[in-house]
Amino acid sequence: MVKESGMSERYTIGIEEEFQIVDRNTGQLSPQIMPLLQKGAPFFGDQIKPEMLQPTVELISKVYPNIIVARSETQRLRARLASMLAEDGLALISAGTNPGAHWTDQLVTPNPRYHELLEEFQDVGRSILIFGLHIHIAVENNEIAVILMNQLRTWLPHLLALSSNSPFWSGRLTGLKSYRTVVWKRLPRSGLPDTFQSWNEFNHYVHTLIETGCIDNGKKIWWDIRPHPFFGTVEFRIFDMPSTLDDVIGIAALCQSLVAKLSWLHKHGIEVPVVPRNLLEENKWRAMRYGLDACVVDFGQGRSLSIRDSIHELLDMVDDVAGDLGTRSDLAYLRNLVDDPRGTGADRQIDLYQKTGSIHAIHQFLLQKTMEGIPIYSPEETLVR
Repeated sequence: MVKESGMSERYTIGIEEEFQIVDRNTGQLSPQIMPLLQKGAPFFGDQIKPEMLQPTVELISKVYPNIIVARSETQRLRARLASMLAEDGLALISAGTNPGAHWTDQLVTPNPRYHELLEEFQDVGRSILIFGLHIHIAVENNEIAVILMNQLRTWLPHLLALSSNSPFWSGRLTGLKSYRTVVWKRLPRSGLPDTFQSWNEFNHYVHTLIETGCIDNGKKIWWDIRPHPFFGTVEFRIFDMPSTLDDVIGIAALCQSLVAKLSWLHKHGIEVPVVPRNLLEENKWRAMRYGLDACVVDFGQGRSLSIRDSIHELLDMVDDVAGDLGTRSDLAYLRNLVDDPRGTGADRQIDLYQKTGSIHAIHQFLLQKTMEGIPIYSPEETLVR
């Protein structure tokens, strides 16, 4: 039984959400990030940012002390942003890709950083019409961040499957539950990381890249999980942007619970197996392709099992920290999601398209799910309390 005072406050939470800016009636992408940044500055400050392509807005949280505050503040931010967009006939969509959009039709955000990246990446950069979720969990020091990254890689396929929400690309069903992952993997320094024996080894790797002109800072390491170079967190980066706020908070709760449990095990000298990257790639592919319908390999025990059963085992593993963290109800939500035959956002998009053959119907579905449980504020209300 894991008991540790102040556990929730130790493993604080940060959430970064990448939303699609769309026409409220059609659900089609709208390149309105620059007017939105100008309009939103008095309300959001540095909590909204652009991305490479103009139909994208990133909503960035402050540091949350626990999952309860994370839920209420994430809900509030999304509501305010949606209300502001609604004044101009726009809306948010929360999904890993836009079902009907083509990357060749999109405008690049006028920012020197993005133009510098495009000079290097060319069409690889221009085609990043994808939308993800990043979760930061605070850790005690840099050394434990590297140890945890090594261990946490085992469950990245499970986390990806839970978030899978990008079955479409350029107006077509791709046959994959997470096509966003395919698009992102084209970039250098992306995908699953190798293991590092210490923070010094990781830091040496980063500085080697900087000194040789490969990158100018550690934020250009875009792995599925990384020790954040500046924030003192482990950053989970593998997720599609899920359809609903409940999905986001459930996933954040699981990330926090995993970090807390593995930290406790390390502190008490209990070893957690570290699986080689080339083996984990097999499970990641299955999660990309099949989502919650995947079978994965438990390499420690040499067995195959459904990813649904494996996620239940994962939830069982972290259950004894859930009480102290206040995450039990959100983890229960994930259990229900795993058992729901309707599946994740990807499954529901596919099912609706097979029934209707209509991209417009998918857009309307995503518009509705994005705002599920989100109040709409009047324009007079300010963000700052």
